[in-house]
Amino acid sequence: MLTRKKVLLLLAGACFSLFNQAAQADGLADLKAALARLPGQTPLKAIVEAKTWSRQGEGKELEEQNGQVSIMLDDSSRGLQLLYNKDLLTRLETEELAREKDPKAKTPTIAAIKEVNSSELRPMISAVGNLSRALEKAIFKTEKTDASYNGKAARLLSFEIPVEKLSEKERKYVKKFDGNLEIWIAADGTPMGSRLHQAISGRAFVVISFDTKYEEELVYGVSGDRLIIIKKESKNSGSGAGEKGEMRVIKSLQVQS
Repeated sequence: MLTRKKVLLLLAGACFSLFNQAAQADGLADLKAALARLPGQTPLKAIVEAKTWSRQGEGKELEEQNGQVSIMLDDSSRGLQLLYNKDLLTRLETEELAREKDPKAKTPTIAAIKEVNSSELRPMISAVGNLSRALEKAIFKTEKTDASYNGKAARLLSFEIPVEKLSEKERKYVKKFDGNLEIWIAADGTPMGSRLHQAISGRAFVVISFDTKYEEELVYGVSGDRLIIIKKESKNSGSGAGEKGEMRVIKSLQVQS
């Protein structure tokens, strides 16, 4: 038989649960509202730097290289313009000539320049679109209200990434998938940083087993009405069919007045 005290405790617990769910929902709502306030129309000038490191193979077959490039960009009503300095163009030409003579020649600058093309830079200089699409596919799990990010007060939103995020063709070979996304937001919902983790294992063509892992950390900033990524660090590793490789890319964006 329920006593008056037990009834009050049950009601108190139910109220706390409802309050907690409302608080969690508020964090996601605040994030979406903040993204809506940042249409990304303000002109932007910035210097972008990319540093790459890769390692392929093992033992005598091990190949490792480091690359670094820096370019200037200008995004305005005229469109996106990228400026490559003469030193960079000279290095690219030198590596292209070396590769023509020796297909195995190292080309670190060519590898790094791929990280600062227009398709790679658009999500950095106008980050709302990619983040909004990620939220559409992610499943909200929890909110931590007393978190911190780089020493600043923040709220931490945690999401699960479902396997359906992969294409139908990719899912055909996947046996195990683990994905999660964490986003730190300010009091008004503005994104401060995020961390993505994905691990995939599976089998292709019956005999080829594979394992891959992808990790990505982003630091966000605001320039005018733009949400931008001022730092992006990604790590990719995998093994399969007797091959093994790793790659790390760090990109930074410095806004110019």
